[in-house]
Amino acid sequence: MGVLHAPVFGQTTPFTPKHADILRGGYGPYRENNDLLYYHLDIRVDPERKFVTGKNTIQFRMLAEGQRIQLELYPTMHIDRIVKGHTALKYTRDGGTVFVDFPTMLRKGRKYSIDFYYSGEPKEQGRFGCFTFKKDKEGKPWITTACESNGASVWWPNKDQWRDEVKSMMISVAVPNGLIDVSNGRFAGKRDLGDGYTQWNWHVHYPINNYDVALNIGNYQHFSDKYKKLTLDYYALPEDLAKAKKQFTQVKGMLEAFEHYFGQYPFEKDGYKLIEVPYAGMEHQSAVAYGNGFENGYLGRDWTGVGVSPRFDFIIIHESGHEWFGNSITAADRSDMWIHEGWTTYMEGLYVEYWWGEADAIKYLNGLKPKVKGKQPIVMPRGVNAEPDEDQYFKGALFINTLRSIVDDDQKWFTLIHDFYQHFKYQNIMTEDVIAYFNQQTGMDLTPIFNQYLRHTAIPTLELKFDESAGTVAYRWKADETNFAMPVRVGDLNHWQVIRATTDWQTMKTPLSKKNFGVATDLYYVNVSKS
Repeated sequence: MGVLHAPVFGQTTPFTPKHADILRGGYGPYRENNDLLYYHLDIRVDPERKFVTGKNTIQFRMLAEGQRIQLELYPTMHIDRIVKGHTALKYTRDGGTVFVDFPTMLRKGRKYSIDFYYSGEPKEQGRFGCFTFKKDKEGKPWITTACESNGASVWWPNKDQWRDEVKSMMISVAVPNGLIDVSNGRFAGKRDLGDGYTQWNWHVHYPINNYDVALNIGNYQHFSDKYKKLTLDYYALPEDLAKAKKQFTQVKGMLEAFEHYFGQYPFEKDGYKLIEVPYAGMEHQSAVAYGNGFENGYLGRDWTGVGVSPRFDFIIIHESGHEWFGNSITAADRSDMWIHEGWTTYMEGLYVEYWWGEADAIKYLNGLKPKVKGKQPIVMPRGVNAEPDEDQYFKGALFINTLRSIVDDDQKWFTLIHDFYQHFKYQNIMTEDVIAYFNQQTGMDLTPIFNQYLRHTAIPTLELKFDESAGTVAYRWKADETNFAMPVRVGDLNHWQVIRATTDWQTMKTPLSKKNFGVATDLYYVNVSKS
């Protein structure tokens, strides 16, 4: 496939996908012909050999007749066999893609189950290594996973995409005696296998995306608490236990704030877990990974540089926020990942607002502005495994804060975002779903505004031309979207007035000079040009 420009989405940066990205990113006929129902991932992890063996039982319902389905497993891993009952199935590998063929036609509406046996040495890759064999300070094995970018198929076979999720899952992990595994879901018991290994079992009661599935193997110390009816389970290494008991008290305040804005923690049957890991952190569903050094801020830094972030532990707040956006609500394609990151970054601001007030929240969010690079649109080309850059976090959150100012009624705004989450929870959605919901609920046509911020690199500029002798100012938006129109507060910062600016020039009377005429750029993420 050639260079994609995706003009319908305002994509201006050329993007050339690789063959592997087309296979992994596309939702082709052998993915769309089936609906995932259930996984049982049953593996054994050998720390000394840095080796895994196991199988994934995959249950699915056919949505159309066919004899082939598409799964994924990295080519560095070995396929031992794939069977349906006692029947060995043929398969074809194309890089990380595995096409599984059945000897007879699979019927629409029928449920089927296969066992995918595999083994190998997962290779460390990506920012957090994806699957890493490390040692703790005492020299004991410390094995973790974090595979959002590289894909879960680095270490286990699955339908490695975002659109389709299993409805529930069982995770069984055998590790050497003396170690424990902490995975997603509710602890379902352990079993001594009699060969020096113990199997740890976890039952996931909710839909889960594949990259959230996690192993955390080590000499963990466990302590617990409760928030209302929700169980809180914490895991730390022995030398960090005291620090964890102090730092993890922030979880209850996080839950209180986010439940206030969006509703009940979405995975109550599975509980909430916070687990020490040797990397910064990751939003693994009901098993949040934590590696922020038991300090406030982010890795010891004032994250937004405005004096607010040192009041709380960034990783606890941000990664836990993903339980609502990213885990409960999941983007159906990596291209729309801002639904995870933009919303969760905005949730950081809501956490600040809940505990310290709106002024500090606005200060915190505006501290994100220097982080925006503006090199590519937030929404990337679809179906080619294209991941947005970090603007999805910062520009995404600033855009959502701008939407609040457009609604210009906090009671309506907080009802809107609460109901937005409740409407889409446990679903996989796209940007178009978000836009349609906001348009319907507000009665406004917000589509050009969404498109400007998400599908173009530039933010809108409010152009102002002053005629001080006449006491007037002319104004218009300079934007990529031809129908762009957005209200904005202007004038005296103590007595704002709202103007309904469009891309056409309009004129208003003002007693203010060019120097004293203000724009509420802390409430709207815009540029201003005065002449």
